[in-house]
Amino acid sequence: MPDKINTSNCLRVGITGGIGSGKTTVCHIFETLGIPVYDADYWAKWLITNDPEVKQAITGLFGPDAYLPDGAYNRALVAGIVFRDPEKLAALNAAVHPAVERHARTWHEAQAKQGLPYTLKEAALLVENGSYQLLDRLIVVTAPEDLRIRRVMQRDGISEAAVRARMKNQLPEAEKVEVADFVIVNDGERSLVQQVWAVHRVCVGH
Repeated sequence: MPDKINTSNCLRVGITGGIGSGKTTVCHIFETLGIPVYDADYWAKWLITNDPEVKQAITGLFGPDAYLPDGAYNRALVAGIVFRDPEKLAALNAAVHPAVERHARTWHEAQAKQGLPYTLKEAALLVENGSYQLLDRLIVVTAPEDLRIRRVMQRDGISEAAVRARMKNQLPEAEKVEVADFVIVNDGERSLVQQVWAVHRVCVGH
């Protein structure tokens, strides 16, 4: 694995959490403190559509129908294939994740030139894909499972069974917490602002 980077003494801090944990809400609080957030899931989708190397790799894996005539990514077709074929899913991830990491490093270096103490990289699968090891610190956002399920049911309008099926694709929270440098508990009782501020102070001081 590549060595961890610390451009201009600006830390790369990852933030992750299981579905419904509320990591996006936590990221918004960090943004109010002037900390920029790299949304890895958003940029992965962007790179799939716009990066020539990624597009070539995906076309090689799934054929020309992986992209529609207008150039849009045929997400339904690819999802249908990888759902049934774990090897294809692994190959898709191997094509996309390194491109996201390269893009994220470039973004971080641009932010670091502004003299920031750290940046955040938000991603759902930082621990699952091992990319957290390329970062300087890791924040894990947690919440009780029943609360996470209710949040996702309300947010996405889906059944409890559908939420649990999504959860099965992610590591249990306990395994993520084991490798975390910071844990933020989003249970609706403890103050998120106070928890974020405590992490922020540590990261600023390194």
